[in-house]
Amino acid sequence: MGDQGADGHDGVHALVEQVERLLHQRGERMTRPRRAVLAALAASGGHLTVEDVVAAVVDVDATVHRASVYRTLEALCGLGVVQHVHIGHGATAYHLVHDVTPHVHVQCTSCGAVVDLPADVLDAAATRMVEEAGFVLDPTHVALSGTCAGCASGPARAPSAS
Repeated sequence: MGDQGADGHDGVHALVEQVERLLHQRGERMTRPRRAVLAALAASGGHLTVEDVVAAVVDVDATVHRASVYRTLEALCGLGVVQHVHIGHGATAYHLVHDVTPHVHVQCTSCGAVVDLPADVLDAAATRMVEEAGFVLDPTHVALSGTCAGCASGPARAPSAS
């Protein structure tokens, strides 16, 4: 959703303006909590739990209440600007949607890193699910788990308990 300048403020400003236009089209307005959540997510550049978002928002605007962060995340997800994904043992993480292309999340069970992959990485599995079970796959809201390249090439370790 826009490139950030050297200090990141240009990107956040552009993001806020873009979201403000989307909200205006829906008859809604940009609020302080929405602005703070967008700034916190843009600064992180990653996948944050709701607690991470709350903590980051305090750095942006200490007057924003925790409940406002929850409502704002829900509203921004509904707007399509933020996506939530369930990673590891049901935890929910949030991230900015940088484009409209659906993608798959994978999470390393060793270091916890979350990586976005193109949705077509699961095309064969999705086709097979439709053919064999009539099931239409939507892989965008959960993370597949495994081991990242860095952890896989590291010293041998016992598998983590599930």
